[in-house]
Amino acid sequence: MYKFVARGRVFAMKREFGRRVLATALVVFVAIGGGYSALGKVRPSAEPAARRFATTDNAVANSWSAKSAAAYLDQREKWWNGWEDAKRENGTFCVSCHTSVPYALARPALHKALGEASPTEYERVLFENVAKRVRMWDQIAPTYSDKDAGPNKSVESRATEAVLLTFVLANHDARSGKLSEETREAFAHLWKMQQSDGAQRGAWLWQLFDLNPWEGNISPYNGAAMAAIAVGMAPENYRATQEIQKNLEGLRDYLNRESSSQPLLNRMMLLWASAKWQGLLTAERQKEITTEILKAQKPDGGWSLFPLAKTWKDLSPSAVLGKWERNDGSPQDTNSDGYATGLAVYVLRQAGVSSEDGQVRHGKEWLIKNQSGVNGGWRTVSLNKKRDPASNAGKFMSDAATAYAVLALEE
Repeated sequence: MYKFVARGRVFAMKREFGRRVLATALVVFVAIGGGYSALGKVRPSAEPAARRFATTDNAVANSWSAKSAAAYLDQREKWWNGWEDAKRENGTFCVSCHTSVPYALARPALHKALGEASPTEYERVLFENVAKRVRMWDQIAPTYSDKDAGPNKSVESRATEAVLLTFVLANHDARSGKLSEETREAFAHLWKMQQSDGAQRGAWLWQLFDLNPWEGNISPYNGAAMAAIAVGMAPENYRATQEIQKNLEGLRDYLNRESSSQPLLNRMMLLWASAKWQGLLTAERQKEITTEILKAQKPDGGWSLFPLAKTWKDLSPSAVLGKWERNDGSPQDTNSDGYATGLAVYVLRQAGVSSEDGQVRHGKEWLIKNQSGVNGGWRTVSLNKKRDPASNAGKFMSDAATAYAVLALEE
């Protein structure tokens, strides 16, 4: 009897050892060459990073809370809608780059997961506000004025808002498949404010307050990429409209002309635009940017906003090590964060990289592991100054981070 049991144990041990060897071999295969790019070829340049990443099982991959993320987004949009500083004339409010625009993108993506048959109250309020500001375009003042905010702020904020309103409405219409009158009107305002000469030819003036990524020196290109995404999202083949072909040519020329001098964060937006607007970039250029994004992934699976927001010529080793300072003298954070990781994963998927790609899966795994168990959101800190994370301003980057994390995971 003892001999039989002993032999059984030996056999079981051998079987377990063999099973582990096979599992290890499969993981190694996936890591070093089993993954394929959107174009169907192995990405040699991405292999060193891919070797570090083991794929995750379905149980882990589905363990984030859509309900908690929705609660965070709703609470933050509710606060923004009623915040005194965000209020504008005629009962409207400012459509913010960090809270309202990401909310408009991400919150509808949660409807199916949460079994919601209609938009939330805060979605309706936001879209009604956007449509109202479009309809009253000639009767309402710009978001900021020269008198209150400084020289050129009236025209800068007017052009910035034209892009943001169009972006929100085009995304909304893309879900219904029908181009609304408000969206057509928003596009009309947009094209009227497009620059026809100078360094910004083909783009738009942008409100600049030395606050990157949305109101700083890298923001004009980001805004132009958003306009291109809006063009690509707009239904009913809006892009083929004859009257706007010259505008599209100018926008395409600007985005290609200036892309090499932009930080990777802006080229990520360009790649997103090219996924919506066929022919904006060549397939070779799309592949180059995709490879750049994959190379920027950190060993833990995430991406960090600060390195992405710096131009390649500025990326010295000291910057990568976090020795560069923010405007207030505090050190930059170079850890993986929710905004950079969510945006990177989402854009890679939009560009056609498979959801089964090892690096994409590892990015999603980072997002799942880093959702807050307290408020349901994802954390990202300001590029500009050290802020109290408990303050409303300290949450602005996390508002955007949570929205893009949701888009990445729901996509």
